[in-house]
Amino acid sequence: MFEPYIAHHFPNMATYLYETISTKEGDKTKSFEVQQSMKDAPLTRHSEAGVPVRRVITGGFGFVSKQSSAPLPQRPPSGGGCGSHCGCH
Repeated sequence: MFEPYIAHHFPNMATYLYETISTKEGDKTKSFEVQQSMKDAPLTRHSEAGVPVRRVITGGFGFVSKQSSAPLPQRPPSGGGCGSHCGCH
């Protein structure tokens, strides 16, 4: 039907997972990735095939950094704050 969009063309944009929405009984859902700005509205149709699509919400990994950072303060297991050094008091 159509080739999935290769998402490595624009490395500074978010990659979103989309899937086609079946319009007929027996149609198979197809998944593809698109790189978009976070400001862009979600797609509603596939740009090549014209079929309806929806953005798939998945769990992410957040931001990954290659730099090490100081460990986060640990909260005591028996309630209370995490200590006077944390600034949450």
